[in-house]
Amino acid sequence: MELTNKAALVLGGIWGIGRAAALALAGQGMKVAVAWYDRKSALDALEKDLAAFGVDFCLLHADLREPEAARLVTQQAVERLGRLDLLVNNVERGGWPVVHGPYTPAQWDLEMQTTLFAKRNIFEACLPFLKRQGGAVINISSIAAKVGRSGPAAGVFNVGYAAANAGVAALTADFARQGAPDVRVNELMLGFFETRHGPGTKGWDLLDEEDKKAILDHTLLGRTGLLDEVAKAIIFLARDASFMTGARLVLDGGYLLGADEAPAMPPGVEPPDGDTRFE
Repeated sequence: MELTNKAALVLGGIWGIGRAAALALAGQGMKVAVAWYDRKSALDALEKDLAAFGVDFCLLHADLREPEAARLVTQQAVERLGRLDLLVNNVERGGWPVVHGPYTPAQWDLEMQTTLFAKRNIFEACLPFLKRQGGAVINISSIAAKVGRSGPAAGVFNVGYAAANAGVAALTADFARQGAPDVRVNELMLGFFETRHGPGTKGWDLLDEEDKKAILDHTLLGRTGLLDEVAKAIIFLARDASFMTGARLVLDGGYLLGADEAPAMPPGVEPPDGDTRFE
């Protein structure tokens, strides 16, 4: 999909990964609608940075846990930008054990409403417009779905957050079926990144140095990811992944594999040219 003069709706676009995605897409010549809920103090800086690209954009405040709010935001985005080609479905709550402690029932409800229900609400509102253009959807999720509250990530991924992110895979599959053949829907599963599970977050600063080192030691590439790296993956899924739908792209620096060394291969008991067909 050629991105120039196309239109994107980016959720959570006021900060962190959402903001990086909005700016990267604007840099590709896309018109951008940014939906935001909190961090109002960052609005002015975002507006200034988007304006520098010379593309049409709008900033829309909404609580997307409500279906009517999702419908209204979509309508406003289409009215302002004239079309809709891409949804970056970057909405979640995130639950650090080191920040929130054990989840209360209210926290569980908030997690599901934000990470799952809001994603569904906005997708259902956007789908008719995306079908008109032959667009794409990118669901942002976390490796918490695979890791859970275990190992070095135990202080980062609450079980409620892990459960909600595991549900994103079901949404991605269902959305892909609903969108086919006109709309591609894929999932971008993220590991430890700056502003998301990593540096620049309150939770990261609450971890002690030993805990941080354990996370990095468990990551094959030995570091947390950069916002620019997420933005490039989003552009790939939007622009280049033309035969990819219902799939998951994992961007975690190798955390899921772990950094345990593979042992050297043993010499074996048969010579290299041995014939073992009849054993």
